[in-house]
Amino acid sequence: MRNDGAVDPRAIHSRSTGAEPPAIGCETGTPGVFSGFMRTHTRPARFVRALQIGLAAATVLCFTLNADVAHSQDLRATVIARQQAENANQPKGQTSSGVRTTFIRIKNFLRIPRGVHPLFGSVYSGGGLTLGAGYRRYYGDNTFFDLNGLYSFKNYKLLELSTASPVIPNRVTLQARAGWRDATQVAFYGIGPDTSVDDRTNFRLQNLYAGADAQMRPAFPLVLSAGLTYEDYSTKEGQGTYPSIETQWGPSDVPGLGADPAVVHSLLSAGIDWRPAAGYARSGGLYEVRYHNYLDPDDVYSFDRIDLELVQHIPLIREKYVISLRGRAETVLDDDTVPFFLLPSLGSGSTLRGYSSWRFRDLHSLLLQAEWRWVPNRHGLDMALFYDTGKVVNRRADLDLDGLMSNVGIGIRFHGPAATPIRVELAHGDEGFNVVFAGSAAF
Repeated sequence: MRNDGAVDPRAIHSRSTGAEPPAIGCETGTPGVFSGFMRTHTRPARFVRALQIGLAAATVLCFTLNADVAHSQDLRATVIARQQAENANQPKGQTSSGVRTTFIRIKNFLRIPRGVHPLFGSVYSGGGLTLGAGYRRYYGDNTFFDLNGLYSFKNYKLLELSTASPVIPNRVTLQARAGWRDATQVAFYGIGPDTSVDDRTNFRLQNLYAGADAQMRPAFPLVLSAGLTYEDYSTKEGQGTYPSIETQWGPSDVPGLGADPAVVHSLLSAGIDWRPAAGYARSGGLYEVRYHNYLDPDDVYSFDRIDLELVQHIPLIREKYVISLRGRAETVLDDDTVPFFLLPSLGSGSTLRGYSSWRFRDLHSLLLQAEWRWVPNRHGLDMALFYDTGKVVNRRADLDLDGLMSNVGIGIRFHGPAATPIRVELAHGDEGFNVVFAGSAAF
């Protein structure tokens, strides 16, 4: 090894063969073939000059080759160190290259690509298994538009065009969207906590909407948002095997039944959010308050609502296990007339998972959730045991811990670095088992 850190080719030869290396004349002043030739051929000056040029070139080439060898060894050492660090950070049982490769491919598949791509999501809660496709096109450095379409096995449909632009990267993002939703068999069991599962009816809800919002992060971890959306609702005869809502209920029992209100929905929110991503997180938390104002131009169905949400992820053993906690309260501020399909509700793939979607509706709701998550492979697979509890009430003063409905369950989630497009869960509550297929994180 020379003083400059490069590998001497003669040392390599000596280690590999055990013999003295030949004189190759790659170092200036090294005796060998050239010095012997000069002692016997001193007459042709031009030939001597040519040999000097050749020697200089050989010297440069030798140093270049030695530098390449040293660089290659440094690069190999860096790669090995990186692989060892990645293996050290993985929980035991995850060193199989085949399994790791499989989940890396899944993770790459779940990232949102450019152009046409498969789309997982939900048209509306209760729509069942949903498939779709999207098209994303960039028309600026980070500005793009999305055209998305979703269709569920219950004939739910969604078509949406949206655009997003980071006005100030990592600080302010503007979004705009317009779309149409058709949910053909939305469940309605009545209003209040004491409704019966045997009273289920269906209604069809169609919704045309257009609006814009701004997401702001003035300083980590503070998050702010503001939005304004025009929402046009219409309710029709429900499809499916259950009776349609108008055959069992009247307008005096169900506010907004038979009406097709159009409202201007304003949203303001503020909170602190230090999760790695909203769509998938194993650490961090979210503490946020949201204010909703629904303004009916006819001043019949105008109302205000406040939501409070707390989420905390507690990683254990290098994030091999995670305790995830969530609390949420939704409350209508005044005794205004709220259309039945806009009331706070519980029962769905992200609230009381042991109960069917929209199982409970009323003016106020409380939800508490806890999950014990473990990570068989951090590249794209999580599993979880969970417990959900909550209730809906007609009076805000009754938002306490008495009379809560609850369920337990187990789930599997396929995720990417920042999203959870496939989540399958089995939950059990007082009304039996419920299977959840969802295209987003539980919380």
